Parts: sequence; structure tokens; C-alpha cells
Amino acid sequence: MTTIYLETIINAPVQICFDLSRSIDLHQISTVKTKERAIAGKTKGLMEKGEFVIWEAIHFGIKQNLTVKITEMQAPHFFKDEMLKGAFKSMRHEHRFKSENGKTLMIDVFEFAAPLGFLGIIAEKLFLKNYMKKFLIERNEVIKKIAESDDWKKILSL
Repeated sequence: MTTIYLETIINAPVQICFDLSRSIDLHQISTVKTKERAIAGKTKGLMEKGEFVIWEAIHFGIKQNLTVKITEMQAPHFFKDEMLKGAFKSMRHEHRFKSENGKTLMIDVFEFAAPLGFLGIIAEKLFLKNYMKKFLIERNEVIKKIAESDDWKKILSL
């Protein structure tokens, strides 16, 4: 199992950051490069505990589906999504939010395991960890940019 830990400081209230992080619409904006789109389950708006979404995306030139479910939520400070079905052997993403001096510290703890046993472990170390880290950093940059502008109002009203 591989773990990616990221911290992002956002000059916006916790509630806005929390809501943007669980927004289907923002996720699709932040993943334009991989052409992610929600094709089943919750396909618009904000994810809630117990809801699932099936994402279709292109990674490594291959169209893939990933089904994730929000398994825990303590608004506006924490939620966890977990893979139900997809290319990983397992995947869990914890989203934590802390208010600090009028800003939000957004923490991602992303844990995953590649399939294929020993070959999967090698793939994790050679390229998959860096690929996923870059993917999450780019997503967080979009959340930060939108949260720190008035654009969050448009996203959260969709």
C-alpha cells in the first residue's frame, strides 16, 4: 500500500473548501486532462455520506471506470471516499479540513494499492505514486484557485 500526504493552505473558510472538495462539478473541472466525468450514481452537486459515483476517465491512454463511495463524513472537517470497483486493488482518500487564522488547512491522505501483486508494487514505486501525487496536487490547485475567488459561488450553486 502506498500513501500520499498533502497539505494545502487556502485563504477561504473551511465550509467552502469542504464543499468544493466534495463537489462533482468541481471534480470534473479539475480533471479536464483525464476527461473525468460522472456517468452514474451521483452525477452533479455535492456528495453526501453513503452516496457513490462512477467516474469515467482516461489514464495512461486507457478509458477506465472508478466507483467510489463516501463512507464517512463529519462536516465540515472530514470525509472519506473509498473505491468500490476500479483499476486499483484498493483505494481510500481521507479529506481533512482545519481552520487556522482565517484560512483553511486542507489535508489529503490518499492510500492505494495497485493490482498484480509484485508487479503492482513495482509500478507503484516506479511511476504510479508520482502520477497520483501530481493528479492530486493539480486538483488541489483548482480547489484553492476557485475557493480564493468568487468562482466558488458559481460551482456551489450548480
